[in-house]
Amino acid sequence: MSVFHPPLRPTPSNGSPAFTLRTTTPLEVRTVDIQALPFPLADAEIAAQVRVALHEDQAFNDVSTLATVASTRQVRSAIVARRDGVMAGVPLAVEAFRQLDSAVSVRVQANDGTRVAAGDVVMHVSGHACGMLSAERTALNYLQHLSGIATLTSRFVDAVAGTSALILDTRKTTPGWRALEKYAVRAGGGTNHRMDLRSGVLIKDNHLAAIGGDIAMAVSRARGLALSGTAIEVECDTLEQVDAAIAAGADWVLLDNMSLEQLYEAVARCRGRVITEASGGITLDTVRRIAETGVDRISVGALTHSAPALDFGLDFDAL
Repeated sequence: MSVFHPPLRPTPSNGSPAFTLRTTTPLEVRTVDIQALPFPLADAEIAAQVRVALHEDQAFNDVSTLATVASTRQVRSAIVARRDGVMAGVPLAVEAFRQLDSAVSVRVQANDGTRVAAGDVVMHVSGHACGMLSAERTALNYLQHLSGIATLTSRFVDAVAGTSALILDTRKTTPGWRALEKYAVRAGGGTNHRMDLRSGVLIKDNHLAAIGGDIAMAVSRARGLALSGTAIEVECDTLEQVDAAIAAGADWVLLDNMSLEQLYEAVARCRGRVITEASGGITLDTVRRIAETGVDRISVGALTHSAPALDFGLDFDAL
């Protein structure tokens, strides 16, 4: 457990909230293991990300709370998991409460990457009722979305346990949220594929269609342009394309929408020569059988584009 007492911030003369950046947050609040799971945003980026979300929700002009709750009212509350899952997004939730109440006290019970059960308290929050009420939805939205991704990822990882396959994400992320969503994948035990178009070469079917399907040409051009050490991956729909990618000197082949029989054959042809990745409509019902073909990687776009939210609730106790 860790206790977070944010620094006091002055209120500007115009009465609007001040946004002095946090500089004293304990590492325990930001990450479950600073070496294994570093949070992708610096303190200033966390503050800016949350500030945008709070303004989007007009949290500083919460007429419901202003009309009903005395500004001096103090409360304590607990954020409770409503379903089993894996935590992600705790630093963002903490920051949401901090920006609405500079004197808030937060005790984190379950850091990012921690598995929780329905009914578990994941965070205790004590402070002004008004700030807590106005920050509640933003804080829970961060937790629900990112923990949903971490939870779905963990289920895929569990499904292939005992095989050699790693579960990868894709670039099918919410615009502006890639770093956070890929972080949530890591919190769930998954592995990040390319972070962006510059960080790796993936020659896909449309790239090949644009040059007449010439895999050798595509790999040669990519090798000449990419930085030394950059992996060259080729998407293959057929075993013939797999052979061509190997012959061209690709480092990695993406076996797209292949049958189990094709995957077994492709893995046999690639073993010891190139890395293999299976992709295309993979579900929790099919991922184990795919892993058992011996592929090295399995990429699942659904980890980020279709993960259901993990439900949390904020329960109040009056002081």
